[in-house]
Amino acid sequence: MNGRDLLDMVEVLAHEKSVPLDVVFGVVESALATAIKRSTFPGEDADIQVHIDRETGEYSVQRRWVVVPDEQGLQEPDREEMFSDIHDEYPDLKVGDYITHPVVPEHADARRFAQDAKQVILQRLRDAERAQILQEFLDRGDSVVSGQVKRMDKGDAIVEIGRLDARLPRDQMIPRENIHPGDRVRAYFLKVEDSQRGKQVILSRTSPEFLKKLFELEVPEIEEGLLEIKSVARDPGLRSKVAVYAHDKRIDPIGTCVGIHGSRVNAVTAELSNEHIDIVLWNEDPALFVLEALKPAEVQSIVLNEDDKSADVVVPEEKLAVAIGSRGQNVRLASELTGWQINIMTADEADEKHKKETAASRKEFIEQLGLDEEAADVLIDAGLASIEDVAYIPEKELLEIGAFDEDTVKELRSRARSVLTRRAIKREENLRQADKKLLELPGIDGDTVSLLVGSGIKTVEDLADLATDELVEKTGMDEKAAADLIIAARAVVYP
Repeated sequence: MNGRDLLDMVEVLAHEKSVPLDVVFGVVESALATAIKRSTFPGEDADIQVHIDRETGEYSVQRRWVVVPDEQGLQEPDREEMFSDIHDEYPDLKVGDYITHPVVPEHADARRFAQDAKQVILQRLRDAERAQILQEFLDRGDSVVSGQVKRMDKGDAIVEIGRLDARLPRDQMIPRENIHPGDRVRAYFLKVEDSQRGKQVILSRTSPEFLKKLFELEVPEIEEGLLEIKSVARDPGLRSKVAVYAHDKRIDPIGTCVGIHGSRVNAVTAELSNEHIDIVLWNEDPALFVLEALKPAEVQSIVLNEDDKSADVVVPEEKLAVAIGSRGQNVRLASELTGWQINIMTADEADEKHKKETAASRKEFIEQLGLDEEAADVLIDAGLASIEDVAYIPEKELLEIGAFDEDTVKELRSRARSVLTRRAIKREENLRQADKKLLELPGIDGDTVSLLVGSGIKTVEDLADLATDELVEKTGMDEKAAADLIIAARAVVYP
């Protein structure tokens, strides 16, 4: 192929594939380098560089070797030279520089060389075209896309969006919805994923962000900044909860999202296979937000625990099923929406839990601080539930309880801080004794590891061999937390 023919081919390919000339030149240079490497240096991993003159179409070929430090040695002998071996001949070169030699290609079979070059050019050009199409898609910044299902591939839908083929995986489709070739679908742009054929766009119809973006398309007030969707929780195809907040107090956030005769929310629902959508008011007060998120449940009382971000919610016994929802759906979605772990209980259950917590606090105060039962109850009645509370509450507030004089308050705080110091030292000792794999279990923290080691459980194997009730008995842990830990340990020990 002479220079003119090469230039003509580059121009034709650039026009046909809508790929910039520079990209096509790069593809052809890379393809020629691969073909020359096969024909001229068979069996070698030679580093071949080809440069095409953009004006004449003539090309030059070079082989190059990178200079590496002596201590590294030759990791790729066909592509590297050690510094000491080349220093005398090339005194100006440093480590990282290249030695280059011109190459005169040897084509024992000119037709085979041409075929190889053509195949590589076409393959690389297809790759470049896909990369160009992907970049154009990404540059548009579309978060919700619409396209036609081109074909089904192992349960996944291949969706044609302009010139781009995106993949909608089966697990990102709404359960029980049937998608067939020729259908038009809307979906959320989830991510770009590496595949055998290069990078591929992955779509989702189950993502909470998809529901959020659909509302943004239906409700102009969101785009205008008058209204904001704070959070979304979904059980795809069944039920969702959406928390909204109005920056303009003249706007009714729920009514605005619902629309006249439900037009706006119905449009979103129809797109999501009739998924039921609860729209609730967001509130910066977490207690009020949790109460709103649990609707339509009726709530009698709520107690928040800031430390572990949990909420104990008491509901009438006859309304317990409504609060929890079918298969726990209502409370689970409310927890996801608010970011708080919500524990639904009846008044009797709440009272029983309070009694257990009070008994635990009383026992701790008696054993660790040397108090009698009456003094321990005084602290508990004042709202102090732990040694930490006693150690760090201001002296003034302890004196205001009225049951202790100044010397007693100082002594209580001193004892409490001594207990915490001993615990911290013991915690560090326990952490040093713990097996590394135990420390790396997902969801585990230092306090839990210290508790396990203090109970004689020092390795992940020790943990995996226990039953849930055994772990609860040894550590006093919550049953669910104990079960989750054992499952995580067994996943490591018995992969």
